[in-house]
Amino acid sequence: MDGSPVSAPQGLLLDALRRGNIMSPDCPSRGVLDHLTSRWGVLVLVALEGGTLRFSALRRLIGGVSERMLAQTLRQLEQDGLLQRRAFDVVPPHVEYSLTPMGREAAALMRVLTDWIELNISDILNYRTKHGTGA
Repeated sequence: MDGSPVSAPQGLLLDALRRGNIMSPDCPSRGVLDHLTSRWGVLVLVALEGGTLRFSALRRLIGGVSERMLAQTLRQLEQDGLLQRRAFDVVPPHVEYSLTPMGREAAALMRVLTDWIELNISDILNYRTKHGTGA
């Protein structure tokens, strides 16, 4: 930018380019949305809210996740700038994962969602039973 004022339509266009458009099928925001809202993505972010963890501790904390899925999820969240991976040059290998500032912000939002689910799970399950919608 050369410092000259930006007209309103140009300003909206620039804002849209910076912001992304999650409703557009071609917007890269969708890939990030997939990573954040995947079952394991949400759980990794919420788990790391408590602080830095090693791979094995994360796997124990997040019940049911396979080693392969956890590794894939961690890689995706790291590539999106939400996690920091720190490898130590020791034997056996020691790797720690922690949230970046962006990751902490995303984790707080995911925590709101997971808290809402936990607070409403009885009503949701009752609705499913009453309406025969199963799992």
